[in-house]
Amino acid sequence: MRRAWDGIRQGADRIDAATPAGRDRAVDALRAFAILGVVLGHWLVTALVADGGTLHTTSPLQHMPWLAPISWAFQTLAVFFLVGGHVATRSYSSARAKGTPYGQWLLARLARLFKPVAAVLVLWTVTATALLLSGADFDTVRTLVKLALSPLWFLLVFAALTAATPLLTRLNPLWPLAVVLHVDLLRFGLGAPQSLGWVNLAAGWLVPYTLGAAWTRGELDRPRAGWVLLVGGTAATAALVIWAHYPASMVGVPGSAISNLNPPTLAAVAFGLAQCGLALLLRDRLRRTMRRPLAWAAVAFVNLSAMTIFLWHQTAMMATTATGLLAGRLPGLHTSPDGLGWVASRLMWLPVFALALTVCWAAFRTYEHARPAERTDRRRSRVVRAHRPSTGRAALERPHV
Repeated sequence: MRRAWDGIRQGADRIDAATPAGRDRAVDALRAFAILGVVLGHWLVTALVADGGTLHTTSPLQHMPWLAPISWAFQTLAVFFLVGGHVATRSYSSARAKGTPYGQWLLARLARLFKPVAAVLVLWTVTATALLLSGADFDTVRTLVKLALSPLWFLLVFAALTAATPLLTRLNPLWPLAVVLHVDLLRFGLGAPQSLGWVNLAAGWLVPYTLGAAWTRGELDRPRAGWVLLVGGTAATAALVIWAHYPASMVGVPGSAISNLNPPTLAAVAFGLAQCGLALLLRDRLRRTMRRPLAWAAVAFVNLSAMTIFLWHQTAMMATTATGLLAGRLPGLHTSPDGLGWVASRLMWLPVFALALTVCWAAFRTYEHARPAERTDRRRSRVVRAHRPSTGRAALERPHV
């Protein structure tokens, strides 16, 4: 055991030494927090209930609405868009300074974003076809495919904002915030069609994305900016939930008339502003924490595997659920989430989900990185020009999506 621990520490030290000195480790820490928040949130609030020969989705928030604070902790998409906007605008500015054409810059970023998607689409196309041909219930197959591919909507929005980065580098976040405000006013106050809300799918996530651009410009460096966002966003969210009757849950709840997430509402955007403010206030503390090799190695691992983790976490949960059916209806896995007993049981299943996700990571992580031949060529060139340990350096130097 001690030898294994010493090996882990030595590996962490090598990753720490290979990281460029100028890298802002707080950015990576915030991205890792956002990714893991989404994963844990889905694992906690998504339930696949076995009802006879079918599986259908429900949520503990539907049966126990007082658990809504869980969604406040794990709905972290605003932080991801904040970091994404910051990294994309910084990357684009650097590309312009080097004379890199816009098309080349965009292609490189989207390739890192969508290359891992192909494996998910192929596997689930084959799986869904096989299930249908074997006589599986159509509604069950549709439920599984919908859950597996649900992360893709986020990637499409993120890709669109990335493509529009040159137009967004100077955009004030108040403009998309005003769009969200007016869309909600028309929907909920003046009886406009609810389909109008889908305008907020772009405008709502533009708010944290353009905040990231403001971060790049240095406009959010002072603590005052973080405090204004945190206090103002919290107060606005509370007011909207209490007096305007927006849902308290910051994720969608089956059977609810209004979802704060699909599409984003003013309450979700205000809550995102509070999250972004807290993230900005934590930057210095995160930078100090990330000086510890073990903490930094963990964050670096999540960042290097971010797309694999994000794309396969739902598949890992469903694979566990399907395998568990061989033993019958298991508490916290196939039963209705209508009490604290289910919550306790679900918490015990989380390590099993994590183990299944590890299997998925081992099988599909290569789609997130260079091809073996490319990695070999890069490794050879590093040996020639570098004397420091090279573990993880190329990946750490590469700008992340």
